[in-house]
Amino acid sequence: MMFIGIDISKEKIDLSWLRDQLTNKIKTKVFKNKHQDFLAIEKWLLNTTKSAANELVITLEPTGVYHGALMYFLHEQGFNIILANPGKAKKYADALNIIHKTDKSDATMLAHYGCAKHAVVSYWQPDALEVRELKALIRRLDALESNRQREANRDEIKQLKSDIDNHIDNEPDLKRNRKLLESIPGIGPVLSRELTYLFAAKKFNKAKEAAAYCGLIPRHNESGKLKGRTSISKLGPARIRCKLYMAAIVAGQWNKTIKRHKLTLINNGKTPMQAVCANMRKLIHICFGVIKNQEAFKLQES
Repeated sequence: MMFIGIDISKEKIDLSWLRDQLTNKIKTKVFKNKHQDFLAIEKWLLNTTKSAANELVITLEPTGVYHGALMYFLHEQGFNIILANPGKAKKYADALNIIHKTDKSDATMLAHYGCAKHAVVSYWQPDALEVRELKALIRRLDALESNRQREANRDEIKQLKSDIDNHIDNEPDLKRNRKLLESIPGIGPVLSRELTYLFAAKKFNKAKEAAAYCGLIPRHNESGKLKGRTSISKLGPARIRCKLYMAAIVAGQWNKTIKRHKLTLINNGKTPMQAVCANMRKLIHICFGVIKNQEAFKLQES
């Protein structure tokens, strides 16, 4: 296998071919980040390495909206793609003692990362078309709701919500999962839209993986005024945490399971905010459970 690292920004794409792992010989090339250059990138990869697409492992990191188009293109051409976790890639770069950080060095680091990890990680696979369409609709809705001109966007927001609901209703798996999520007291239409997409797009094996993705795992503070206190990590999508916060408030009043959990925490000395954060995490655990088991939520009587 041949290993390529790609660093992608808004304007350009840096490629680094790891020609020799022992001597660290590399060959690099820079292209513009434009669709019309994708065929040239494919040609360079094949001609330079003298290899077939399925013999190349291409490693890149998610970079907002800039990496998606090239990643889908390369996958369609038969290349093996590793979408590296930025945190793990950074730790790997630290281990390599990379001092001077440039786009070229980042691409080379990713080539090394792919070489070291390709046997133990899964190659990236694109989401199903209906999940990609749902993602696009939800991202558009989030952009409109975050815009300062929200009032002017009111009609478009209303239409987008209707489009999202119709899209989910027209896909049996998405429709069933949304119904399961809304069987949980505290999970309403707003949050169920987000979580329907989340559990369709992300293949979590355990409930704690879903909680970690949403930034809800406990983090122990070791410095400053908060030393000794526990907070949540706040990694991952803030928009989901924001909606989960409101859901946890509602569930703390109307969901008997969540309400008992909240009261137990407060009686054990936790602050109201700590109790809410714990309930956000418990809600995600419950959501994972109903999706995994494909069973509606059932209240556990005390």
